[in-house]
Amino acid sequence: MFQSLIPGDLPASGPIAQFIEMGGPVMVVLMAMALAGMITFVYLMLYGALFAPRYTRRLRRAVQEWKHTADQTVTDQMCTQTRGLGRLNPLHQLVLMAMRGKLRGETESKTRTTVSQKAQEVLTPFEAPLKIIEVIAALAPLLGLLGTVMGMMEAFSAMAAAEGRASASQLSGGIYQALTTTAAGLIVAIPFAALAAWIEFRLRRLQGTLNSVLTDIININTNINTTPATEERSIANPGQPVTEPVALEPEWQGRQTAANAFR
Repeated sequence: MFQSLIPGDLPASGPIAQFIEMGGPVMVVLMAMALAGMITFVYLMLYGALFAPRYTRRLRRAVQEWKHTADQTVTDQMCTQTRGLGRLNPLHQLVLMAMRGKLRGETESKTRTTVSQKAQEVLTPFEAPLKIIEVIAALAPLLGLLGTVMGMMEAFSAMAAAEGRASASQLSGGIYQALTTTAAGLIVAIPFAALAAWIEFRLRRLQGTLNSVLTDIININTNINTTPATEERSIANPGQPVTEPVALEPEWQGRQTAANAFR
């Protein structure tokens, strides 16, 4: 019935050919989904091995030095000491971005916004493979159930065509073939559901690590000496007392009130 779906170089008695013959088109779709899920998982592992954020020992040392002395020397050491695959670590770039933003005197809200957008871009490539694996885990049991329903309909249709002369062995054989797709759907769905849960757990851990590390960097006060405007005026005119601009506001308001009264 389904011989046209079997490649010519496969033997008719092979296990794949038997599965396709028993499950029909639904079994072909399940096998294609399983293959796609395996390829997606392998790609995700290879991509994560190269580009996943890693809180390495060197980064821990740099963050500890930043907590003690938040100055330009920490970023210079990170740039000079990081080589090779270490530069592919996105967390290295995020840490440098947060440190340089603090050294430039950016506001905390601006630094947080910039770093959070970059961190979201870092985690986005991991979301698409996760969605693919979740969809496979969700659709595989439904496809297996669909194959079972189609097989049962075919078995009972053959029984009705026989006008009650079908034996119990023939009926049980048809039901056995119909239930094969349900078993195949569950076999595909269970491991991919476990993989999806594990990948989601890993992504949450990565997100938590990014948040904790970058928050520690942003909350540190840098050692940049900024001279207030009042101090600049006192240094320029050492003989004159420093006048607070806030203290001038009540005096100005009093003069305006007196002028309005004379009017």
